[in-house]
Amino acid sequence: MPSQHKISVNELVNSMAMQHKILGRQDSTVTDVSRIDDADSQCVTFCNKKGNDGLQMVRNTQAGIVICHDSFEFTGDDFKQKTLILVPNPRLAISRIIQVHFTSKIKPGISPGSTIDKEAKIHPSVHIGPNSYIGNCRIGEGTVIHGNVYIYPGTKIGKNVTIQAGVVIGAEGMGFERIEQGELEKFPQLGGVVIEDDVEIGSNASIMRGAMGDTIIGRGTKIGHLCNVGHSAVIGKYCLIISMSMLGGSSRIGDYSQVSFGACIRNKVVIGESVIVGMGAVVTENVADGKIVFGVPAKIKGDTAGR
Repeated sequence: MPSQHKISVNELVNSMAMQHKILGRQDSTVTDVSRIDDADSQCVTFCNKKGNDGLQMVRNTQAGIVICHDSFEFTGDDFKQKTLILVPNPRLAISRIIQVHFTSKIKPGISPGSTIDKEAKIHPSVHIGPNSYIGNCRIGEGTVIHGNVYIYPGTKIGKNVTIQAGVVIGAEGMGFERIEQGELEKFPQLGGVVIEDDVEIGSNASIMRGAMGDTIIGRGTKIGHLCNVGHSAVIGKYCLIISMSMLGGSSRIGDYSQVSFGACIRNKVVIGESVIVGMGAVVTENVADGKIVFGVPAKIKGDTAGR
């Protein structure tokens, strides 16, 4: 949403918090943020492309201020009508600008339409949206829980966690044993769920509780929309589990790894640190640190070193 006041170049670069170089007018101001093709003189925008295509996009945009790669070489004509801010990572820079200047802050509080267990321990700065159910849980400072979320008892949620609408946390997983007659007998699910600080969980994701220990989501990990995390799975810190991925029960994902769109990890499989699992991959065997795997079944296709 547009800012209520004019934002100066200095305010923009301060919010980026990264190395930069400014070309053109340093007294420019903006009131809005926009895509590069749609921007006008009152907008800040960014260009993440490199090479001649990116250079032409920067030259052609009508934006008042453009965040772009510091690899570009400009002439004086390129910044007569606009201000250019050259940085090593334009997408990260504009993301920080948006967070500081163009994002509404969600206010703490519990919606009257939500049901909260009387034994739940919830920090007063937490936001809980409408029609949510919170069982006997612990929820840390600054966490935002949107509407229609169901959190079962025995869940521990850290600080500054974001949980989008429709998420279910702590339900029983598919723990069954087939008995002599071929019928399925339930294996009791006695564990809980631990979600560490700075985690984000996308809409309609399901995080199952542990069978005997806990299901654990490590600090800073991001789980996409419509993902399923099986019982007793352990995901390390700063992982990216992209939308519609399926992690089987007791699987393990090492720190800094990525599971791409629609991938499926078999139960009890161990994925190492800094691994990339490609789109739609079906992983049936353990994967060592630093590997790239994809395919059905997934095979090693390279290393992540240097990426």
